[in-house]
Amino acid sequence: MSRTRTDSRVPETRTTLRWRLTLVYSAVAVSVGLLLLLLSVVLVDRALAAGALLPSVPIRISREGADVITTLGAVQDQLRSDALGLLLRQGLIALVLLGTLGVLVSYFLAGHVLRPLQEITAAAQRLSVERLDARIDLQGPEDELKRLADTFDEMLGRLEAAFEAQRRFVADASHELRTPLAVMRTEVEVALADPDATAADLRQAATVVHDATMRADRLVDSLLLLAQSDRMTGPAVRERVELPDVAVQALSAVAGEVEERGLKVATSYGPGGVLGDRALLERLAGNLVENAVRHNLPGGWVRVDTGTVEGRARLEVSNSGAALAPEQVAGLFEPFRRYGTARTARRGAGLGLAIVRAVAELHGGTAVATARPDGGFTVTVDLPRSP
Repeated sequence: MSRTRTDSRVPETRTTLRWRLTLVYSAVAVSVGLLLLLLSVVLVDRALAAGALLPSVPIRISREGADVITTLGAVQDQLRSDALGLLLRQGLIALVLLGTLGVLVSYFLAGHVLRPLQEITAAAQRLSVERLDARIDLQGPEDELKRLADTFDEMLGRLEAAFEAQRRFVADASHELRTPLAVMRTEVEVALADPDATAADLRQAATVVHDATMRADRLVDSLLLLAQSDRMTGPAVRERVELPDVAVQALSAVAGEVEERGLKVATSYGPGGVLGDRALLERLAGNLVENAVRHNLPGGWVRVDTGTVEGRARLEVSNSGAALAPEQVAGLFEPFRRYGTARTARRGAGLGLAIVRAVAELHGGTAVATARPDGGFTVTVDLPRSP
């Protein structure tokens, strides 16, 4: 019902604006015509006055059957007055006719000028959360209205991509949360349904529920961090952070897993100071290293490098692994993407690299992934260097 009221108001608004432009155009045209008419009257009057001949010469004229003696100047003044009056009357009639024609032409021109705005309005009316594929695609010269329509189309494209990403994100998050909840529900139902369950069985069920709870907790924390980074325009806390320090801390956190999988770790630590939030930068480095360790081959290798490149602090993490097509690399930074495929990893929720990119952009940096020809990939994070 509200949409009906909105649609009924739009034509009235457009008509009012069209008539405003029409009145403005017509008023300008009539004003110019009136000024030209008055200027013509003044110039003609001056021309006739300058051409007067012997104004004091007496002459005899016949008026209403009687002879009247007057002067040549008086006759010339009368003729000039009659000519100016005729010119003014005929000019006003012509001005009225031209003004009427001007209103019609101005109305047509105003409609032609406002047509792109009407197309923009119609496209905006067709938009909804469910349908964001409407485009104006205005054809014509590269003027202000064309640029406005193109900007509107670009905005619609960004909105469509944002809504699609939001839908996909919500769907994936729901799926990821449903998995640990289903595990917990199943374990609890099995334990409750078995009257002969022993303490060991209950302890095992409790362990499974505990692991599922921790997984859900990590997922919720990651989702909150992504949501917070999207709303922030910069790090809330700024302090000098050395990238070698956070890299060493990240490697020490996965030392047990590195030993368990038999991975070889190589490091090269060059100076790289960053001004930002230490907790977020530690999370960035931790996610990169964890990702390189967990998505690796048994007996593979991991390399962590820090330093300064072209005036920017760099953290680069490379790892061995399965071959990855170059066209799949861009999807690594999408939420819930795991090593180029969705929901295939045994651990993690596929938010690690998404958080890496969000934290890097929050600090004014970039995160880029490149596939290695011999398998695995390299993630390079460049951040503004601290003075």
